[in-house]
Amino acid sequence: MYLARVVGDVVSTHKNDRLVGKKLLLVKKLTLDDEFDDSVEVIALDVVSAGVGDKVLVVQEGSSARTIFNDQKIPVQAVIVGVVDRVDIER
Repeated sequence: MYLARVVGDVVSTHKNDRLVGKKLLLVKKLTLDDEFDDSVEVIALDVVSAGVGDKVLVVQEGSSARTIFNDQKIPVQAVIVGVVDRVDIER
């Protein structure tokens, strides 16, 4: 699980039947200093109505995603499971 920022929408007119009606967003991992990590962007399914610019909590693990959707055959690895209001870090 990690913090990320939504950097874009993903529009797909042709996709796996199990993804029909589901919202896809492009996310980029964040460091604890709220900066973009050096990692590449990830396409994640959104279950919390996030939008571009939102800081989100991402689960990136296939079995967790399948559990969330109660579908063992859904082709997804990353799911946005929360919109983050703030992060408090003691330094």
